[in-house]
Amino acid sequence: MRALLLGASGFLGRQVRLLLEGDPRVDELVCAGRERLDLLHADVASVAGLLAAVRPGVVINCTGRMSGGPDELLRGNAGVVAMLVEAMAEVTPSARLVRLGSAAEYGPVPYGSSTHEDDPARPVTAYGVSHLAGTGLITSAPVDGVSLRVFNPVGPGLTKVNVMGKAHALLGEAEGSVTLGPLGAVRDFVDVRDVARAVVAAAFAGPLPERVFNVGSGRAVTVRQAVEQLARTIGFTGEIREREDPRAVTGGDRSGAATWSRADISRAEKVLGWRPVHGLADSLKAMAEQG
Repeated sequence: MRALLLGASGFLGRQVRLLLEGDPRVDELVCAGRERLDLLHADVASVAGLLAAVRPGVVINCTGRMSGGPDELLRGNAGVVAMLVEAMAEVTPSARLVRLGSAAEYGPVPYGSSTHEDDPARPVTAYGVSHLAGTGLITSAPVDGVSLRVFNPVGPGLTKVNVMGKAHALLGEAEGSVTLGPLGAVRDFVDVRDVARAVVAAAFAGPLPERVFNVGSGRAVTVRQAVEQLARTIGFTGEIREREDPRAVTGGDRSGAATWSRADISRAEKVLGWRPVHGLADSLKAMAEQG
């Protein structure tokens, strides 16, 4: 099978690329970067042209917007999906499309609960709304599409896009103390390598009875616990301070008022045969080793 990977240079896309490069089911892997097709400024015709040239059996979209205004977020997280769906329906209608969504699609959920894919999705941020729109396009698409709702990815290659990435950068540079935003929120941290495994599992699974899958660890810890564990892993012995800044909660505007998050991953286990294999300690060790 020929696979088309979009966003192969990003945090999640790099890990997906590593798996696909060694997968015997992939006859040819095509990684189309911005120099070949800038999806944020493309149109349906140019996407259709790429598909016609590659003729993939599976298309994996690891692109997306983490920040920006509502227009930028919708364009990056839903507009790109709309173009892919329309172009694939015309050029490669039998190919599977896998996109990466977000736990932010659910919005605030009851404290202590495990969120299932059939639970109400009520995002309260533009980021969550944009990803829910992308998922909606997948569930109503005339193509074979799958949307993976990724919870809080951590692990090798994490940048400063969220609190764990910021903490990693600060802890590696500080000597006496570091100051972060509020760390009391509870999150489901999932290793980026496990996310990549879920992507590949969805890409090559047989006919799917469902189109939306949670990708998380199924465990919840406070952000403070995760940061303190990262500090110990790095060898930081200073003080970790929290400032009173409601916009600095984990994920900033992406998480909004959500103070609790834990994925019910039973559907992915049952349908895709996927479960995470990396614990949080392993993820943080990999982050520490990257320097």
